[in-house]
Amino acid sequence: MLLSCAFVNLKPGVGKTTSAVWLAHALYELGLPPLLVDSDPAGSALRWSELAGGFPFPVISLPVGDVHRRIDDFLGGRQAVVLDAPQLEDHARVARSVMRHADEWIVPVTPAPIELDRMAPIQTEMSDVQSLRAEPARTAVLLNRTNRPDTTRTGPDADAREVLAERGFDVLDTQIARLDLYSQSFGGPVRVQKTAYMDLANELLKRQEGV
Repeated sequence: MLLSCAFVNLKPGVGKTTSAVWLAHALYELGLPPLLVDSDPAGSALRWSELAGGFPFPVISLPVGDVHRRIDDFLGGRQAVVLDAPQLEDHARVARSVMRHADEWIVPVTPAPIELDRMAPIQTEMSDVQSLRAEPARTAVLLNRTNRPDTTRTGPDADAREVLAERGFDVLDTQIARLDLYSQSFGGPVRVQKTAYMDLANELLKRQEGV
């Protein structure tokens, strides 16, 4: 069964590329060498791989409006594909095509009021794309740049979880702390062992299996 997940959001600068690259490395470490698809015209994931001297899995650039029709040409026998989608507000056609392919849509969100306020339009976009699919995609929010590495019962991270749940979002158990390890990693090698992205990869695999 193919694990196909895409990082999507209305806005740039929310951690889509960082999360896509780190998740791809985690899947590789778990024995699922992925295809990493950079569909953002900015080409940040592809540039990262170049600066790092290459990743141990292929990275392709597909900033086109028919990504969902082309992916299979590059997959081969791979069991995982990670897609870095461009921001919906500027590249809606490409982002929606990415979402038509991916079976898991992951929305990175910082636990801040302004970011939570942007979630209503994202729900509308996701609903529109779901209507184009033969089967609905799984959707989840990834709390990113959190104040704590683990879930807490109180504080901004917990408040954000509560607000998102009240609005009907499925929030992943894994959260990504605000650490230089992630925010300053662009262009360098990724050492994913014992990081939150290994936890994320395992959680996504369990979701795919329906556990």
